Amino acid sequence: MSFYVAQFLTGLAEASSLFLVACGLSIIFGVTRIVNFAHGAFYMLGAYIAYTLAERFSGAIGFWGSLLTAAIIVAMLGALVETVLLRRIYHAPELFQLLATFGLTLMVEDLAVIIWGPEDLVGPRAPGFKGAVMILGQAVPSYDLLLIVLGPLVFGLLWMLFHKTRFGVLVRAATQDREMVAALGVNQRWLFTGVFALGIFLAALGGALQISRDAVNHTMDLRIIVETFVVVVIGGLGSVGGAFLAALIVAEFNAFGILIFPGISMILMFIIMALVLIVRPYGLLGRLEAPTRAVIAAAIVWAPLSSAGRIAVAAIVVAVALMPFGVGDYWLTVGSEILIFVLFAASLQFLMSTGGLVSFGHAAFFGLGAYGAALAVKDLGLPLLPALACGTTLGCAGAVVIGWFCVRLSGVYFAMLTLAFAQIVYSVAFQWTDVTGGDNGMLGVWPDAWAASPHTFFWLALAVALGGVVLLRMIVFSPFGYRLRAVRDSALRAEATGINRMTTQWAALIIAGTFAGLAGALFAFLKGSVFPDSLGVSTSVDGLVMVLLGGIGTISGSVLGAVVYKALSIFLVSQTDYSKLVLGAVIVGLVVVFPGGLGGITARFSRLRPVLGPAPPARPESLG
Repeated sequence: MSFYVAQFLTGLAEASSLFLVACGLSIIFGVTRIVNFAHGAFYMLGAYIAYTLAERFSGAIGFWGSLLTAAIIVAMLGALVETVLLRRIYHAPELFQLLATFGLTLMVEDLAVIIWGPEDLVGPRAPGFKGAVMILGQAVPSYDLLLIVLGPLVFGLLWMLFHKTRFGVLVRAATQDREMVAALGVNQRWLFTGVFALGIFLAALGGALQISRDAVNHTMDLRIIVETFVVVVIGGLGSVGGAFLAALIVAEFNAFGILIFPGISMILMFIIMALVLIVRPYGLLGRLEAPTRAVIAAAIVWAPLSSAGRIAVAAIVVAVALMPFGVGDYWLTVGSEILIFVLFAASLQFLMSTGGLVSFGHAAFFGLGAYGAALAVKDLGLPLLPALACGTTLGCAGAVVIGWFCVRLSGVYFAMLTLAFAQIVYSVAFQWTDVTGGDNGMLGVWPDAWAASPHTFFWLALAVALGGVVLLRMIVFSPFGYRLRAVRDSALRAEATGINRMTTQWAALIIAGTFAGLAGALFAFLKGSVFPDSLGVSTSVDGLVMVLLGGIGTISGSVLGAVVYKALSIFLVSQTDYSKLVLGAVIVGLVVVFPGGLGGITARFSRLRPVLGPAPPARPESLG
């Protein structure tokens, strides 16, 4: 019994740490609608700066002063980022702010390595809390007891701030209806800056408090950001109380899950999130926000390529097809990988742009396709083409099952539920060693002799990618595509005309998952192996970045985004040890210069016309 009490207290300490980070993210999203992917980077900076201050200046400002000073410094950096970067792109579709913060995360990761080095750093013990306290015969670190007290204390202070001050009242009002707050004459710019700085302060304080518990390293940002998103979504976006409750639930399940459910301990929090969202679509204490500007983009009227656009596309395809006659095997392999990710990004772009559904777990279908092809080769002995069909089928089947649950939600909640299912699939692949090989992967997945040479496989990848993009475009301009866009623009109006929202979006997710599965199956043959990473969060994020970088609302955007992002990633890794720093700076710069994505450059080849409200009925001649 005493052991379980100690484990429970450890969970409470972890809950307090998680709450500090999660409530900051919840506050920021609730007011500014920024999906701040860089929140973990600020958490990491808080830890690194606190470590430096505690090691070098503790004599002047003390250990606790070092932690508080570090949080203030990082909060000031956050305010600077909001003022200089995010404020310049508030007029862009909201997800482009996620792209900017992702680029910022890449930069901070490499900057941390440059400044503090790649080794783990062990900070000093907190004065007065270096030992342990015996509770029912079990030694519980005294620092954990401090954190247990600190979490509710911060929660109480935030409650007083939001309920007893004018700033807090404005923040709560903006969380519910920020357009109304602006109409009342409140300066949204400074309100957003203040809220962003407060959220970053809490994240940095959470990171600073870890230097006496864990080693500080340059990977701690990605480790914490996923857990933070899970806590925020379970609790309800914009709800500090929800974040506190969700942090308790997640931390305690993590503490006891490894004892009670060791086989699923690594995905237990995702299972909890999936169950909560299915029962409570807006989280435990969340509520439906008032309508704001679209998360995706303004409604647009699409039309097929103009004559000049068709000629340009044909010329590009011919030039790409002639590459094997002018470049070596290495560049053909790189080109094949880019083409595969063009198809992967196009499938996600179809879901996001045409369907209005943002997926954080699209890698699930990509990875299922890869494993389906690998299993067809290794276990069934099938050749290349039938194995590709098996991988595509498995990706489609995954989309059928996952989509049935996910289309009941919308917005960020839909995105996080797709992430939850993707992590569940990842865990199955990681732990089902007898079938998937686990972390060792599945090796020896090579194409048939006729497609084994780099130039032949390149042409195969080109044919598959080109065919997939063309088919997706045909679906966009089909009657189903128009129904899907009607649901995207106004679900209520679409349902009033007899269009079933969930069925239509479910079909769209199945289509997107099928093409993503095909891309994954082809990727398995390119690499000759499959590992669980193909199902991981990083693959989903890569696809999301490609779509956002290319531009939502432009049909060619995902193609351009995939080419630019993958080419830059591969090139920079081979040229510099700080590829993330350069790539992140390029992404941030492109977001600022092209807030609508790179696809806006090619929009002149299509008859695209942005509008301010719902799209009017297309004229017959625009249907092509």
